[in-house]
Amino acid sequence: MNFLEIRFSLRGKTLLADHGYALYSALKKTVLEGKDFPADVLLYSVPGIPDRHGMVYLDRRSKLRLRCPAEQVQEWYRKLQNSVLDIQGHLIRLVRPQIALLEPSQVLKARLVTIKLEAIDHSEMPFHFLESCQKALARLEIEASVAIDSNGDGDLARRALKVKDKQVVGFGVVVENLKAEDSIALQRCGLGGRKHFGCGWFYPVKEGV
Repeated sequence: MNFLEIRFSLRGKTLLADHGYALYSALKKTVLEGKDFPADVLLYSVPGIPDRHGMVYLDRRSKLRLRCPAEQVQEWYRKLQNSVLDIQGHLIRLVRPQIALLEPSQVLKARLVTIKLEAIDHSEMPFHFLESCQKALARLEIEASVAIDSNGDGDLARRALKVKDKQVVGFGVVVENLKAEDSIALQRCGLGGRKHFGCGWFYPVKEGV
């Protein structure tokens, strides 16, 4: 099945830095009239300039991105174009949509992957997390090397996502040595859970988003 990516430029000023679930909720309410997103659709949280106080300022690179099967593109294009979303009091309008192919890359990154672990031992969490990632790749029949990414300070990129009143913890992930077809498959399927909230979204490192 072929997948495409739709990218919407945004008219607006700010968003909360942790807005993945709020973005999903706004789209579900405004565009889908309360219906759930199809399981094969992936959403990515909007990048921006962080103010270090829980907010991001939108700039030219700030886009709403959605990946879906090619046959769904026209439907999503029509539904989302010129929509105005209220994301926890921050208003944005989706404009100037572009459609792009998924591009293969030997190295992909995800800002945040969340995987449900059977038992949480925080000292052992990186080990069990990587083990679960490897099993998830194997289920997709993808052979590659997976690692936890580092943040700007050189520490493990441990990150969290707020879903209602809960904090969901995960890590930034790097997957290397990918074949072209496996790279496309990983971008198409994502990894882990909460893929409607911006998690598990992989992009080529050269993209730099």
